[in-house]
This record gives sequence, structure tokens and C-alpha cells, in this order.
Amino acid sequence: MIGANLLEPEPTLLPEDTAVSQALASSRDLESVVREHPESPLVWALLADAADAEGREIEAYAFARVGYHRGLDALRKAGWRGAGPVPWSHEPNRGVLRALFALRRAAARIGETNEVDRLTEFLDGADPQAIAAIEAGH
Repeated sequence: MIGANLLEPEPTLLPEDTAVSQALASSRDLESVVREHPESPLVWALLADAADAEGREIEAYAFARVGYHRGLDALRKAGWRGAGPVPWSHEPNRGVLRALFALRRAAARIGETNEVDRLTEFLDGADPQAIAAIEAGH
């Protein structure tokens, strides 16, 4: 591919987690899904979103922090080495990116500006379109 940066790592593409998708599509409550799939960064991000929507800032931060760490675990398991693209366009990556975004939002709510800056840089490095896509509700 002409113009490609040969030094940039290949994009990390997480595998689909159909069990989590099916559990979320069911009518079960979110806490039950988290208990069934605690390894999923997506379910922790959704729990953080719910806490944030209710104004529970500290809980939102804690849930997002767990999602962040579960996301790092998933990325590393998929071969990610701490840098490189994690495209939003690949649906299974969205849970990790949403967990990063949730932690960024929660850090802003509690005044942790250094963390906001770091997570903004992380998200922009993963996919420059991710923040806008999440804010647009995709």
C-alpha cells in the first residue's frame, strides 16, 4: 500500500464476543450481565454509562476503571503491544474504546485532568474517530 507507514503496528482487531452480545440483547438487567461476563470491557463501560447518567460519579469512575483494565487485558491477549490502531469500525473493539471513553469522562467529572489528557491521547492514537463516534451515540 503506497503511503502506508511501515513502522506502524497492524491494527488490533478483537474477536467477537457473541455470548456478551446475546446477553445484552436479552432482557436481563445489566448487573446480571456483568456478573456473567466480568471480563468484558463493554459491560463495564455500559455500567459506567448507567452510573454516570444517574449522577453517581465515583461509581462511574470505578466501573470505567475496571472496564479500562479489562480492555487492556483483551488488547494484550489479541497481540497489542501498548500502541497502534484499535479501529472503531471493527465492532468488537468498541467495548474497549467505550471503556476508555467512560474513564475519560469520569476522570473529567472528578477533576483528574492528567488522566483526561492521557486517555484523550490514548483514544486518538487508537482511532482518531472514536471520541466523535462515541459522542455521536454510535
